[in-house]
Amino acid sequence: MRIVIAGGHGQIALRLEKLLAARGDEVAGIIRKAEQSADLREAGAEPVVLDLESASVEEVTSHLQGADAAVFAAGAGPGSGTDRKDTVDKGAAVLFADAAVRAGVRRFLVVSSMGADPQHKGDEIFDIYLRAKGAADEYVRGLDALDWTILRPGMLTNDAGNGQVRLEAHTGRGPIPRDDVAAVLAELLDTPATHGLTLELISGSAPVSVAVKSVAGN
Repeated sequence: MRIVIAGGHGQIALRLEKLLAARGDEVAGIIRKAEQSADLREAGAEPVVLDLESASVEEVTSHLQGADAAVFAAGAGPGSGTDRKDTVDKGAAVLFADAAVRAGVRRFLVVSSMGADPQHKGDEIFDIYLRAKGAADEYVRGLDALDWTILRPGMLTNDAGNGQVRLEAHTGRGPIPRDDVAAVLAELLDTPATHGLTLELISGSAPVSVAVKSVAGN
């Protein structure tokens, strides 16, 4: 498969790129800074320098042409202000989804956040983030031209992944290594029967492949 990942230099994205490249997929990662290119090449991905905060839908569409799947893994980051929650966590996700529709890329994964909700209350930065992510998820769910799956991990850690997860519509809160998030994303890409699902993910006792097959109804 050819897979295009928005937010290609993110911690989950770099792990996912390595997994996909190692199994023989062709991977492109969209990044804002040219100096990040070497890290993507090391992971086995083709760097695409494009700022999703200022790019047009036509520009993004051109990079999605011919792709078999798209993954939105971009984020403004914990140090960003309220404006970038709207322009990246919401705006860039909407732009990337619209571009996927235009390019005819049906399979579309979103790395969201547990608790994402467009009606989330509160005025703290994290509250605004959860509203932005929730609004983006809601937008993607309304696009019939996409076979979308939305993944909402729990508290992300840099612990080594062990491939044992809990993946359900509602898991309750808990930690999850970024390694295991990437492994689940790779498995979801191979399991189109998971389209139309919004899933929460934390560490658990099921091997990744078993957990994904279970939610897919297999």
